[in-house]
Amino acid sequence: MSAMSSRVWQQAWDAAQPRLHSIRDVLASPTFPRPNPRIIRVGQLDAELLDAELVHILIEPVSKALATVNASMKSRFEPELALLVQLVLYRFSVWSSGASYGAMLQGLRYSIPSSGLNSRPSRRLLIIHGALTILVPYFRNRLHARALSHAWPDAPASDIRRRAWAALTSLETAHGAFSLLNFVAFLWNGRYRTIIDRFLAMRLEPSQALIKRDVSYEFMNRQMVWHAFTEFLLFLLPLINPRSVARRLTSTFSSIFPTPSPTQKIRAPKRGKYYSLPSDQCAICAENASLNVNLGDAAGALASYTPAFPASSNSDAGDNNSEGDGEPPYPITTPYLASCGHVYCYTCLAERMLRAADDGSCGWTCLRCAEEVRSADRYRLESEGGNLRRSTLGGAEIENVGDGDKERSDAESSQGDEGSEFDFGSEFGSGTGSLGSYAFTGSEA
Repeated sequence: MSAMSSRVWQQAWDAAQPRLHSIRDVLASPTFPRPNPRIIRVGQLDAELLDAELVHILIEPVSKALATVNASMKSRFEPELALLVQLVLYRFSVWSSGASYGAMLQGLRYSIPSSGLNSRPSRRLLIIHGALTILVPYFRNRLHARALSHAWPDAPASDIRRRAWAALTSLETAHGAFSLLNFVAFLWNGRYRTIIDRFLAMRLEPSQALIKRDVSYEFMNRQMVWHAFTEFLLFLLPLINPRSVARRLTSTFSSIFPTPSPTQKIRAPKRGKYYSLPSDQCAICAENASLNVNLGDAAGALASYTPAFPASSNSDAGDNNSEGDGEPPYPITTPYLASCGHVYCYTCLAERMLRAADDGSCGWTCLRCAEEVRSADRYRLESEGGNLRRSTLGGAEIENVGDGDKERSDAESSQGDEGSEFDFGSEFGSGTGSLGSYAFTGSEA
């Protein structure tokens, strides 16, 4: 039974073969009407944009290299460089495969519909197409630049240069009008993207019969994420204080990796910028004076940077030398004692510590010992039994000078004690605190 049924189906298949061959011949004949393929206008426009972007990507690094060698070479040879890149791309894309790189990415290629079959353009047609799309724009740009550099528009009306400029302007206007009309027609039927394509009857058509348009939004997602990230950075960076971040990082690393103890490592004594300035002069005033430069007087400008104190590192010797020489160049007015043990003017010390508070730092660096200044107290002089005693407002630091003897309390090493009215992190940081009052008792030594 099965053998009989298979024999029947074989006879039916053999009887239908002539009819199937005739149908196949009709479909393969050139006269058989075929449905027009789907016209993709967006793909053709994207292909043009991709080609332009590829040329720009290849030209940019070479242009930067030329600008590094010689700045004038970039402006002089940039059109020739663009011409060379476009010719190379045309040779390895349209000339070889019948489609530019942008058209290949969009799945398109040039074809000649007028030949009956969608065949590739001939070599002669491709030569004309390349000359019109690459060489003609290059000569037009060169002629336009030469006309502007030689002032053709400003020539007399009877001059040939003026007439050539008018003709060039008319051609550009006509080309712009025809390009607009061609673009409107392209949007209507999607056949010819440019005037040159319409003149040569070259159309961009799908390279495959079955068009598969898989749109990937991965690049768009990356672009949106990067754009949002850059916008966030532009909003956040002005709010960040780099110096404060650097200090916090330094303090964090110092807490994680503590410095060796004094018994493990012998530290050299710190010296500030004005360590050798005599003690009866204000180091802040000296620094401010060195920064005041009179640009109109070259000699004065150079002299302003010359240190106004002896080069000797012995400050005591400087004190002795300053006595009897008249008023010092940077006298201390309203003296206040910093937590490091050095005396400054009240206004100078207050200005520096307020500036440090605004920057968010923990203190200000002394110009004499390079130690961190966290507090300041009033500086007083008292006379007891012929001896001159220097003390702060809270009595934390006492020094008696008389008969060559000097005594300093052990509280000198502690900074910011409870007796100090000024605390850098609280009252003075807000700008509303007080450094105390100035008092002078006794007779001068």
